[in-house]
Amino acid sequence: MRLHVDIRRHAYDDLAVLDGVAFTVEPGEILCLIGPSGCGKSTLLGIVGGLVRPTDGRVSTEGALPEGSLNPFTFVFQDFALLPWRSVAQNVAFPLEHHRLTASERDALVAEALRRTGLSDFAAALPKQLSGGMRQRVGIARALVVRPALLLLDEPLSALDAQTRELLTEDFLDLWLRERTTAIYVTHNLDEALRLADRVVVLSRRPGRIKEIVTVGVPQRARRGPEAATTLAALRERLWSLIRDEAAIADREMVHG
Repeated sequence: MRLHVDIRRHAYDDLAVLDGVAFTVEPGEILCLIGPSGCGKSTLLGIVGGLVRPTDGRVSTEGALPEGSLNPFTFVFQDFALLPWRSVAQNVAFPLEHHRLTASERDALVAEALRRTGLSDFAAALPKQLSGGMRQRVGIARALVVRPALLLLDEPLSALDAQTRELLTEDFLDLWLRERTTAIYVTHNLDEALRLADRVVVLSRRPGRIKEIVTVGVPQRARRGPEAATTLAALRERLWSLIRDEAAIADREMVHG
């Protein structure tokens, strides 16, 4: 499924948040959104997912949904938002409770999502028994259980320590390379963006406008190799040069605003 985003303007009362943001996400692509704090990344993700109605603009899709898709768009957020009294399997099953499925159909979907995310052995565990990385893995399984056409990830790893974030980045990438689920991924971490993305959309400070769309151009499986290091280092410097000055301004606004 191809996604077309054309947001001419979005504002909250007199506060302009987005201005002239238009791009297309190709089937099977990971598109990362980066930009200074407050540039509208999360708002844009909310518009794409139908949580926010744009002031002026539209989001449209082209092509068929995956076979058996129950929700076209599914979010994974920074906080795990797990129900502490429910087991891993019961948390993953939660979005299925609003669909007309038999118990056996629901159990099969949950088992598949747990298998895909390496959680089968933890099905009966409670969230408090899991590490932060494992809890976020449950959040990803919960998103995948409805077989979405598009995953919308809003800084899903930012609350984790560096080592856990690195491990989960690798796990997410392995999963994506197997499944080829289309994804929009919001992050502040340039290295994370360059590890995952096919293309990186760089937004300006508020109101968010597209400064540049950067194509990474190195296959994800090759990005750990030494031959890719020079290319990725140059791309990282390019991305940082696009947001550095505005990030400093946004930081001062956050502190003194």
